[in-house]
Amino acid sequence: MKCILALAAMLTALGAVAAESPPKADLAKAQNIVNQTCAACHGSDGNSQIAVNPKLAGQIPEYIYKQLTNFKAETGKKAERDNAVMAGMVAGLSTEDMHGLAAYFAGQTAKPGAAKSKELVALGQRIYRGGIASEGVAACASCHGPNGAGMPSQYPRLSGQHAEYIAAQLKAFRSGARANDASASMRGVAGRLSDREIEAVADYIAGLR
Repeated sequence: MKCILALAAMLTALGAVAAESPPKADLAKAQNIVNQTCAACHGSDGNSQIAVNPKLAGQIPEYIYKQLTNFKAETGKKAERDNAVMAGMVAGLSTEDMHGLAAYFAGQTAKPGAAKSKELVALGQRIYRGGIASEGVAACASCHGPNGAGMPSQYPRLSGQHAEYIAAQLKAFRSGARANDASASMRGVAGRLSDREIEAVADYIAGLR
């Protein structure tokens, strides 16, 4: 009897895990959505050529999926991430579509970026690798990794991202305009950075690989 109960408990647990697993990605459908909707801003392979739009190629799929869901407003509830353009883009997407897009972009090869300012990149490197102890700013590398690869399901990939986009997001976190970070972690960090420090760390991230 105990064995039967144990087996039943195990099957129930396995069923719960299976229920939480994302649906199998339909990459063909995702590519069609990308070509029709996403490519103009993010590139057909996720390597955006427009500095204000993020590169999505090689990004952690859980992060892409979370952002897509955060852009989408629910009935009677505002979207967690306020962006009029992206709100329109995700309005008609199903959960399966968003999982598919996340898998599609994650499977693309990210093209490297490059830092632009020798002066800024040196400051950016110090902040990224060591933080700013006097301001209570933790090293970016502690969450996003020394080479900016991120941490699956927790922290996004940063390496090679457009500096302009990184800087804009840090400033949005600092002002509170963007507030979809868990435990306000990014708002806490960005709130202690000056404009120059933000520009520096963004420039350094652009050259990470």
